[in-house]
Amino acid sequence: MKDIFIVGSKGIPAKYGGFETFVDNLVVRQVDKNIKYHVACMVSTKNVKNYNYYGAHCQEIAVPNIGGAKAILYDIKSLSWSLETIKENNLKNGIVYILACRIGPFLHYYINKFHKYGFKVWVNPDGNEWKREKWSKIVRDYWKLSERLMVKNADLLVCDSKTIEKYIHKEYAVFNPVTTFVAYGADVTKSQLSEYDKNVKNWYEKYNIDLNSYFLIVGRFVPENNFEAMVKEFMDSNVQNDLVIVTNVKKNKFYEKLRNKTNFESDPRIKFVGTVYDQQLLKFIREHALAYVHGHSVGGTNPSLLESLASTKINLLYDAGFNREVGENGALYWTKENKSLSALIEKIVKNPGEFVSVSKKAKLRIHEEYSWNYIIDQYESKFKK
Repeated sequence: MKDIFIVGSKGIPAKYGGFETFVDNLVVRQVDKNIKYHVACMVSTKNVKNYNYYGAHCQEIAVPNIGGAKAILYDIKSLSWSLETIKENNLKNGIVYILACRIGPFLHYYINKFHKYGFKVWVNPDGNEWKREKWSKIVRDYWKLSERLMVKNADLLVCDSKTIEKYIHKEYAVFNPVTTFVAYGADVTKSQLSEYDKNVKNWYEKYNIDLNSYFLIVGRFVPENNFEAMVKEFMDSNVQNDLVIVTNVKKNKFYEKLRNKTNFESDPRIKFVGTVYDQQLLKFIREHALAYVHGHSVGGTNPSLLESLASTKINLLYDAGFNREVGENGALYWTKENKSLSALIEKIVKNPGEFVSVSKKAKLRIHEEYSWNYIIDQYESKFKK
């Protein structure tokens, strides 16, 4: 039996989040029963419990709400739990898999302790967290230092983006890091809903949206996802279609800046519709969009991009390395420099049939390279090695 401890996701069953969805799929779709998963799960209550989820041993870890340091404390407490469990059960030769680079300054302390029991420490470096504009300079400096120390001390770095893998080797060549590439997965099944379902009808009527004619954005409401460029260019286009934006809008400084710079509230085509947690409904919304617009400029393989390539007819991606890596010839690309997005929007409305072959390439690529079954098979093979 190979014991795999997973640290860094908020827990399973997944309610939201990329890492949570990944761990959930890893456990639910498990094929090789000679692997035993142990999963740390974050809670705020002091009365913690452990439970079984599709054969995985899940342990709740209580963490007080202490702001930005909460995730760091959670990872440290999760590592301590992993070590205690290994000692108590005399487990040998497994893997501790840490998701994201939050605890670099503390990792060295644990490495030798895990090695003593034959456990290797793997790290998924995620995207470049230190580039995110939402962090202050002090926090960004910490993220960069933490990333550096995680790369230095990990036995293996599992990158879900080839662009991130190249960055790791270039940026940290002095450590000669050992890396492997395993992509993030996508759900390639179709929505179980139809246009006649009550919750579908209610949602489209509530926002006065017409099926198959709207442009769609799905993503976190942060500056590095290029909301300003996407909204501005859509407003500059002469189409009558709506731009439907599924995001966690917060009336914060970024929102005020976006409103002042674009005056989007004066354009009835721009529709911020909040979040959609019903995954079947969100899939239906993707499937019945005319096109999806993706503006992410930081991070590795983005889950919302994979879902859109699997579901949406036409995909318009911001021209960044990791977006091209995923989309290849199954998407169209835009930049901020030359008004290329508004031109693409007008072109699609004028003749959507022109892009049928591009859409087919996207669906084929996701099925072959990013389906969860394919990704789980890759992980299980690497765990057993």
